[in-house]
Amino acid sequence: MIPSKKNAVLVDGVVLNGPTTDAKAGEKFVEEACRLIMEEVVLKATDVNEKVCEWRPPEQLKQLLDLEMRDSGEPPHRLLELCRDVIRYSVKTNHPRFFNQLYAGLDYYSLVARFMTEALNPSVYTYEVSPVFLLVEEAVLKKMIEFIGWKEGDGIFNPGGSVSNMYAMNLARYKYCPDIKEKGLSGSPRLILFTSAECHYSMKKAASFLGIGTENVCFVETDGRGKMIPEELEKQVWQARKEGAAPFLVCATSGTTVLGAFDPLDEIADICERHNLWLHVDDLLKKCYCAKASYLFQQDKFYDVSYDTGDKSIQCSRRPDAFKFWMTWKALGTSGLEERVNRALALSRYLVDEIKKREGFKLLLEPEYANICFWYIPPSLREMEEGPEFWAKLNLVAPAIKERMMKKGSLMLGYQPHRGKVNFFRQVVISPQVSREDMDFLLDEIDLLGKDM
Repeated sequence: MIPSKKNAVLVDGVVLNGPTTDAKAGEKFVEEACRLIMEEVVLKATDVNEKVCEWRPPEQLKQLLDLEMRDSGEPPHRLLELCRDVIRYSVKTNHPRFFNQLYAGLDYYSLVARFMTEALNPSVYTYEVSPVFLLVEEAVLKKMIEFIGWKEGDGIFNPGGSVSNMYAMNLARYKYCPDIKEKGLSGSPRLILFTSAECHYSMKKAASFLGIGTENVCFVETDGRGKMIPEELEKQVWQARKEGAAPFLVCATSGTTVLGAFDPLDEIADICERHNLWLHVDDLLKKCYCAKASYLFQQDKFYDVSYDTGDKSIQCSRRPDAFKFWMTWKALGTSGLEERVNRALALSRYLVDEIKKREGFKLLLEPEYANICFWYIPPSLREMEEGPEFWAKLNLVAPAIKERMMKKGSLMLGYQPHRGKVNFFRQVVISPQVSREDMDFLLDEIDLLGKDM
């Protein structure tokens, strides 16, 4: 006798009939949340009349936000209130006056792409579960390889530059000592790598994580503009060989984090060729990382398994980040992307010219890229001789102005000391929403916040 569909089926006291989620309530919540995101993030957060941030110290913010997870769930209207609070007290990185980090702005096309991937929830490891996004990634990588000028190449999208640097280091080590993949480090020589003294801190982290050791990262001296000095690189390579170490990698930098300097790649490449060193160019991804997981990468599938690219990655689950870039590229075209870059560089040059004109502002150096590093010298220090006392007092200015701008919510701009230079501001134009008016506001606001110091 076939049981009625209405009859409850219980296993361990749990009713298995039908879904447990309320689809209609869920769909309504998604609809209302999307409306809230549109109003409070997409529209309001890009308005220069709104605050960049609503600063609260940690303990106060804990009181303002309902962070407690409870035994019973909360109703949709309460969840929407929480969403509104999250948006209110979060930093609006898409605000035209957010200059704090090396990311900023709102790209409408990549935002839609992100909505789609979050809704579809793919993982880019095999073609069978992620057919569209694997083809998208392949198309983007192919186009990027063409732009570099290579006839062939390989790659994957990673969560960020830090992970990419770790990939590069591991690939170089695999090229030099392929047995390490299976036999480990016990029988390997003392491996040495070389990078700029201005490199990203992730190089030391990668050396630590991979078991190479931070003491085996040789930092090559840079010139006054922050570029690696090729002659110093070659000296260090010879010195490492003399000490019995095994040089295996040079990691150059195109656009350093602080100064935006570009290492002389051609001269560095010549040195790498003479000494048979790997220069951060990879095409061994699959050989280096493949683990041949039989539950994912079966070789007898009914389609071309070369599209199952997940074995190139140290990750298993991987987000389809290439899709965001692809969507923007499709929307703007290559010329549109080029125009964005040109505009950012033009705005940077405008800001440099304004800094030179204004009393109380001083460049660290003429920028090579979109990184503009400068001091604000308040009126009380402008007549003081540039000695130890002057620099000690100037060191306190940028942090104090940063505190004021954060509490006011008018602007966010990063600062740091760097290689003997006291605290200075670093401004980088990235957001497509930034205008000439925002450049003027940046300098006006710093002067307003700091003129009484």
